[in-house]
Amino acid sequence: MNTISCKIEKVAPFNDAVFQVILTPAVAFDFKAGQYLCVVMGEKDKRPFSIASAPNSHSIELHIGAAVNESYPMQVVERLQACLANDDTIDIEVPGGTAHLRQDSTRPRLLIAGGTGFSYIKSIIEQQIALGQTVETTFYWGCRNPDAMYYETIARQWHEAHPWLHFVAVAEEAPNDWNGKQANLLTQIKTDFDNLSGYDIYIAGRFDMVGAAREVFRTIGVEEDYLYGDAFAFIK
Repeated sequence: MNTISCKIEKVAPFNDAVFQVILTPAVAFDFKAGQYLCVVMGEKDKRPFSIASAPNSHSIELHIGAAVNESYPMQVVERLQACLANDDTIDIEVPGGTAHLRQDSTRPRLLIAGGTGFSYIKSIIEQQIALGQTVETTFYWGCRNPDAMYYETIARQWHEAHPWLHFVAVAEEAPNDWNGKQANLLTQIKTDFDNLSGYDIYIAGRFDMVGAAREVFRTIGVEEDYLYGDAFAFIK
């Protein structure tokens, strides 16, 4: 991985638990859609976050889930806010991860995000759009409630603009008039699919959710060579 200095352009809340960060790297770097970077907090303290922007973007976008009671990501937000206020830079290490978009594959794609796992999926979808691909793609985004679905607007815009992309919003708690599914994310996927063979599957979210997803998918024919998620490197 390469160490690159970045100017902080923006640190702003999407809601009370998720921050949007925009960085401008001092030098351009190559990465693949779905990879991550590490914010360098110290010599031995490097914290990973999915890159939400597609390759070849001028700036780098991150979505950091940082509720007040979650000190690990909140420390990063506070460091970035301080750098922005003082016109300082932050170092990042790039790129990381092997769960990137297999853009030459023509198999149908199933994209799954829990919470801020959306940032990983956003990079993949924006790269598909940039490449002009029309591979049949279904995107599930699961959150606690609709308010936590912080970028729902752009997901619905993709759904409307691209006939090959189907967005399914899933909330565990939702009002009756909400335009989405009210269910547990994995339960909803298992309801909608009785067999996952033939799909390229990309997944991001909390490690416990990703681990549980693999177990559920094993019961409905997942081909694990085509199941991509960097969390699996840390889940045995």
